[in-house]
Amino acid sequence: MRPKERRDSGQKDLFRARLDQIIDMGHPLAKLARTVDWRFLEERFGAAYTDKPGHPPLPTRLMAGLSILKHMHDLSDEVLCERWIENPYYQLFCGEEFFRHALVFDRSSLTRWRQRMGEEKLVALIQESLNVATRTGAAKPADFSKVIVDTTVQPKAVAFPTDAKLMHRARERLVRLAKKHGLMLRQSYERVGKYALIKHQRYAHAKQFKRANRALRTLRTYLGRVTRDIMRKIKGQAELESVFALPLSLSRRVREQRKNQRGKKVYSLHAPEVECIGKGKAHRPYEFGVKVSIATTLHHSKGGQFIAHAKAMPGNPYDGHTLETVIPEIEAQIGVSLSRIIADRGYRGHNALPDHRFKVYISGQRRRVTEHIKRELRRRSAVEPVIGHAKGEHRMGRNYLAGPAGDAINAVLAAAGYNFRRLLAWLALLLSTFLLAIAREARSQNQHAAA
Repeated sequence: MRPKERRDSGQKDLFRARLDQIIDMGHPLAKLARTVDWRFLEERFGAAYTDKPGHPPLPTRLMAGLSILKHMHDLSDEVLCERWIENPYYQLFCGEEFFRHALVFDRSSLTRWRQRMGEEKLVALIQESLNVATRTGAAKPADFSKVIVDTTVQPKAVAFPTDAKLMHRARERLVRLAKKHGLMLRQSYERVGKYALIKHQRYAHAKQFKRANRALRTLRTYLGRVTRDIMRKIKGQAELESVFALPLSLSRRVREQRKNQRGKKVYSLHAPEVECIGKGKAHRPYEFGVKVSIATTLHHSKGGQFIAHAKAMPGNPYDGHTLETVIPEIEAQIGVSLSRIIADRGYRGHNALPDHRFKVYISGQRRRVTEHIKRELRRRSAVEPVIGHAKGEHRMGRNYLAGPAGDAINAVLAAAGYNFRRLLAWLALLLSTFLLAIAREARSQNQHAAA
């Protein structure tokens, strides 16, 4: 069943005050709520539902507004629920007419809504943020014809992986699952396994690597014994075999992987999709998460630099090999044909489509470069502070959403939150400029009257 969308009825209540009567309608968040085209979002997100009978889902404006507020102000789902109850501006932004003293949704509704929409539908939030930017004068349509493309790493919420911790955790998960399903193991190694992990960490800290490796072999032995014991106990029981299939597979991979192994390794048991990515940073040689492609406007618009496209790229592809996928998506998303793409040296040997092959310019390029293009190439580093803000203030710095779908969703929502934060600052600047102009006019009138 499709959601029952909210519309402003204009009605009054004897016992409740309308939100537009108790708040400042000139507040930037109130102005942003009036500027967003909620009907466009309702059409895009409504396509995920059917007309079959059932309980109607929550209104689109409520859920889309909550997602925008969450990533615009870097809030967790729990903190967002707390703020929503006590902040009338948040409630107005989400489509409420009267002040609410209790939640009209459940915290888990946010998770289910994100999963139902997915990356393809949530891209509409980025599109609407760019549309609002053009409607309010924060950016011009021509600003999006030239973009800077770069990649970064979106780290996952995982602990730093070491062989010892992974094997210890794999054994603990198997033992816990066996107890849950009533399997009596020969030995759980709970006490001696923890002791072996502590010894490994102490020896490694003291740089006594032979002793540390001996403790590591002990942990590997314990994991192998528990794995084989469980496999013997569940043999022939189809239901238990299906329950233990994934944990046993991950445990075997953790036990068998080695330091210099080629191919995909397991870096986290609760998030096996995590990849080890090296971006050449001296302070952080390796990051554990997923690679994300970010495209921003080349020139600084009136309202700032906006993110035109964001997409998670699983598999740790070479930067230059992402353009074949990214460029058509950018054009489809912004509705403008790209005339120039600026990238760093990591995009040498790119695989852009023939229509865009000669529109891509790489830092340090000498051929086909005019003085105007040279000046634009010096703007390439302008994408770096945008990535820094998206990571530090809009939840791209640590992703808590589960699975590969969570990686893609978080990247899109972080980009949308960044754009709406720029729009909020732009509307606040417009308001202050308007008030300053009024004050100057009043001052000049007073001076003329005094004269």
